[in-house]
Amino acid sequence: MSCYKYWGKIEEIANKLSSYGDLDKYGDSALDGVDINEIIEILDEVEIIAHDKEIDFDSAKHILDDEKMNKALQLIRKFYVYVGARLETENALKILESDNPKETLDSFHFYERYIGLINNESQLAKFSDEKTFVFLGSGPLPLTLIMFNMVYGCKCIGIEIQEEVAELSREVLKKLGLDDDIKIVVGDENSIADLEYDILMVAALAEPKERVFANIWEFIDEDTPLIYRTYTGMRAILYAPVLEKDTRGFHKEVMVLPTGKTNNTSVLIRKIV
Repeated sequence: MSCYKYWGKIEEIANKLSSYGDLDKYGDSALDGVDINEIIEILDEVEIIAHDKEIDFDSAKHILDDEKMNKALQLIRKFYVYVGARLETENALKILESDNPKETLDSFHFYERYIGLINNESQLAKFSDEKTFVFLGSGPLPLTLIMFNMVYGCKCIGIEIQEEVAELSREVLKKLGLDDDIKIVVGDENSIADLEYDILMVAALAEPKERVFANIWEFIDEDTPLIYRTYTGMRAILYAPVLEKDTRGFHKEVMVLPTGKTNNTSVLIRKIV
């Protein structure tokens, strides 16, 4: 089915977002004053399009690459980043105030999707209590690290570039009683030079992609699995996908597509010399 059926809807959503303010400054924009339920309603509208099973990859590419849709696409992608950061931060703060922090964590809007995502990624590398897993771009609510630790027993290290975000995630881990098994370091991709690990993963929102992978290439060896999250098909309405040029110097081994409401495609690559 043609993705062009959503052309008007995408523009309608973009116009609604524009009415709130300048999303180039989303951290300080009028969206901060918008009720979270209203924000989620808009997200649901976007995800109906993103999750349409009848739109194949070629059809999706027609609309996502169309210059006429560029402005609308930029707004929707900025909105998606904003929503993710806001939901994670709000859940993290609720955990710190909660008498039942695990229950509060389980209430996170995307929690169920992470279960499917982690299951997919467990097919790409051998996660176990004998492995140390590093996640680049761990964010305020380090749910990826939490789930890999809880399900597979991995020792985990998150790399977060913003000091205040890293500190919030450390407080969350302490509240959950996971601070012995999961550590957060402040830095960018170059931080892996000082770490020992068995598996490395790059978050979908880690930027800029070309620089990130180029620097990782300098430090990673050919045997270590490198997994990255990206967006494929119509789900790329949510965020720009990783391009082939971004991962020069690496060989793509396996790609696992999302199912259900999970948004990320997970890809296993290894360094080539």
